[in-house]
Amino acid sequence: MNLRLTHISTATLLIEIGSLRLLTDPVFDPAGGRYFFGYGTDSIKLTEPSIRPQDLGKIDATLLSHDHHDDNLDRAGRVLLPLAKKVITTSAGARRLKNNAIGLKTWQSTTIKADGIEIKITATPAHHGTLGSHLIVGETTGFILEWAGQKHGALYISGDTVWFNGLHEVAQRFKIGTAILHIGAARFPIMGPIRFTLNAKEALQIAHAFNPHAVIPIHYEGWKHFKETGADAGKVFEASDIKEKIHWLTLGKSEEIES
Repeated sequence: MNLRLTHISTATLLIEIGSLRLLTDPVFDPAGGRYFFGYGTDSIKLTEPSIRPQDLGKIDATLLSHDHHDDNLDRAGRVLLPLAKKVITTSAGARRLKNNAIGLKTWQSTTIKADGIEIKITATPAHHGTLGSHLIVGETTGFILEWAGQKHGALYISGDTVWFNGLHEVAQRFKIGTAILHIGAARFPIMGPIRFTLNAKEALQIAHAFNPHAVIPIHYEGWKHFKETGADAGKVFEASDIKEKIHWLTLGKSEEIES
């Protein structure tokens, strides 16, 4: 069963597996707004979503890496949460969101089912910041998705994280077929050298550790605090030994990925 992906904006993806439809980190506000992330940080949203929320259709579940930053869940995204049957997120996020939110601790799993399809979703470790900053920034999670008939292995979604040794355990526990990685090297001048998401070099570290069939970069456009553009990351990937595994999604276009 092939995987169908539509990159909508930032870390917002529509994931279609058979008739099951999942949405990740919903961000649908218009461009131009200024947002505050705490500790004196702020950013401006630069681009519009490539699909309007009213054009999404039904959503079976939302996979939310974290709920407390507007570049992963904005005002328009919050309006969509009650429309999904489940919102799968961190334990802390589920306590804040309540209602249909399910909180998973690292390595905990839940399932979603529809039309004879069952997907197992497992929370994976994530550190949202270098130099220990994740301890004050707040809890984030990645996800592993498994379903019957995967040819190359599980689908991994990094969530907002940087490279740290805990990611090695993902490779030890799972065979990864497709790795969707939040890059962009998010950083704020007031925070000095601290970086809050992967840069391209760290994405390559994950690719070498996981040895997936395909690597799909997202979360590199649309915000002022993203300091490594898709073009910058592309140069790093093109010079690497895994360049043939990199698959860039076109915003707003649905694409089939062999899973």
